[in-house]
Amino acid sequence: MHTPNTALPLPPITTPADLAAVVAGFEPHAKLALDTEFLRERTYLAELALVQISDGRQIALIDPLADISLDPLAQLLIDPTRTKVLHAARQDIEVLLPLTISPLAPIFDTQIAAALLGMPAQIGYADLVLRELNVTLEKSQTRTDWTKRPLSEAQLHYAADDVRWLLPLAERLEEQLNKHGRLAWLVEDCTALINPAIYRMNPTDAWQRLKGIQSLPPSEQQRLRALATWREARAQRRNLPRSWVVTDDAIRAIAQRVPTDLAGLQRLAIMPVGASEKFWPEIKEALSQAAEQPLNGITQTVDVKPSPEEQAATKRLAERMRSVAQSLNLLPEVLGTQRDLRRIASGEPPLTVLSGWRADILAAPLAQALAGS
Repeated sequence: MHTPNTALPLPPITTPADLAAVVAGFEPHAKLALDTEFLRERTYLAELALVQISDGRQIALIDPLADISLDPLAQLLIDPTRTKVLHAARQDIEVLLPLTISPLAPIFDTQIAAALLGMPAQIGYADLVLRELNVTLEKSQTRTDWTKRPLSEAQLHYAADDVRWLLPLAERLEEQLNKHGRLAWLVEDCTALINPAIYRMNPTDAWQRLKGIQSLPPSEQQRLRALATWREARAQRRNLPRSWVVTDDAIRAIAQRVPTDLAGLQRLAIMPVGASEKFWPEIKEALSQAAEQPLNGITQTVDVKPSPEEQAATKRLAERMRSVAQSLNLLPEVLGTQRDLRRIASGEPPLTVLSGWRADILAAPLAQALAGS
């Protein structure tokens, strides 16, 4: 098993020469433990504030806020011969996308690995390290502002620990997955994370984030879709959080009340006066475009309670999934969701809803449960 480097990390890397030297010093083709620190409260895209990386021999803390090119780091990260070991990798992959262009590959996600061994699906890194390696990690810097400089010694220790234990942790989890014949499951689930579509938000799809939109009348849906598209595009252009442009409640109110002039928008009292004056021409254009679009394909979803038969079928499916999960020493949510079961109960075949190793394990038992056997 990897013996983690317990030496103090080097100071954050802030010069081209130091970055080139540390990248060149990593063991060839070795797995890399990787983590990031970032801030996303004030921008649309998360602001990368620190990259922690280790090959088990050295720990490097790279400062992306320094005025240096990160190309050597990008080349290291996209190297297909190096497995990148992360915990809860999706956010880190997304944060690094402006640097790597494509999602990292291949990866080993220790949170997914733990779930496939029967642990909670969202188990935290510190809890997993304690459970598997009997090491207690400091949590005091969880909510720190990583964009402020200089970083304190406590922050540096915390950041280094985020990668110090990843490689021995991954090694231990991999041994257990191999023992149970589940390493292929991990590979499949981690491969799914490198789908670029996961990390791209097309403004025209932004309406899908709004809860309950499909229960609205089609014309109101159309207006809300247009407004969500406008807001998403503006947030992306200005790199601002969506809510800093206009809130969900505000665009819902506009879609419902349909103001026809600036005074009408201001009477809704949903935006600061300055914002309403600034955005009214664009809001007016979005409403105009919505009015011109046909309503073909937009239907109102009526909240119909499942029939007694569907409720009974969903219950049977849940019981069968719990039984299968218990036999595998897994939590049921690792195998499927209640939404999956409701879809199957409403008539979709299990093989349509499920895929990969989950379909191999669950499709036949769920089909039997659906048939009442």
